[in-house]
Amino acid sequence: MSESPRSLLSLLDFHPMGEDRWAAPTPAEGPPRLFGGQVAAQSLRAACLTVPPGPRPHSLHGYFIRPGRPDTPLELVVERMRDGRSFTTRHVTAVQEDQAIFELTASFHTDEEGMDWHEPWPEATPSPDAVLDPHQDDSPFGGFRASNPFVIRPIRQQGTGFAMHPCWVRIREPIGPDPSLHACALAYVSDLAVVQAARAPGSTGMPFGASLDHAVWFHRPVDVNQWLLFSAGPVSNYGARGLARGTFHTADGILVASIAQEALLRTTGRFPMPPGMAELKEEDLAAMKPEEMASLWERANRAPGADGTPK
Repeated sequence: MSESPRSLLSLLDFHPMGEDRWAAPTPAEGPPRLFGGQVAAQSLRAACLTVPPGPRPHSLHGYFIRPGRPDTPLELVVERMRDGRSFTTRHVTAVQEDQAIFELTASFHTDEEGMDWHEPWPEATPSPDAVLDPHQDDSPFGGFRASNPFVIRPIRQQGTGFAMHPCWVRIREPIGPDPSLHACALAYVSDLAVVQAARAPGSTGMPFGASLDHAVWFHRPVDVNQWLLFSAGPVSNYGARGLARGTFHTADGILVASIAQEALLRTTGRFPMPPGMAELKEEDLAAMKPEEMASLWERANRAPGADGTPK
């Protein structure tokens, strides 16, 4: 079973619910909890809808409070914190079933003249065309890549490993020139495999992991219709928390954004699984091909519940 790529624009198509409140789509298919980058992108989009033309997002800071649930109504509530001549600030709360699942603060800046400098990008980086397109992806990320709104080309071919960084990314469905949409798209992909990237070098096994907080700095205008090099790596691991930092560069080496994320990295526990998959060992899941995992996931979710009715 193969999944069709998800449309990012459809995820950012909201239904107004009142002043500065929107209902955002949460597709039913996929894992048992929403991808954090999706909620961050949707929250940033809600903030953008309350900002007049001119200021562009220059940073966001978010906290993942509770796991988001697919196929459950998601409400985005925006608070207008400040409307200045140079800077505009918004606070967004993402709510499911009357509980906050994500909090975001976004700042917008009107362009000004100033120095244009950044650190050089990594040398000897293979171009996107030089990296194999993983049509036959045997890694546990294969199904996610297939359904992701972004084309993902890891520079290192890891087989059944979970390492994905550094990788080239580009949106599948081109979007128009609206800079806020491009910023939202970057926010979506900025959460890609960062939890695993936060693990200390030499870590083994598959610990339970979850994003705790996330930050993005948009240094320059970004075009997600073009290839971007996304690289993230560990900075610190301590007390079941890991910190990762990352960057986005254009194909010609321009730094367009930076990210930081702290993740929960526990050696016990695991993600919630349907009953038919809950008894599987981590090594079995790691060795499973994408189509095998997708088929098993579908069968487990279709299995009768305790009352004999399909789920």
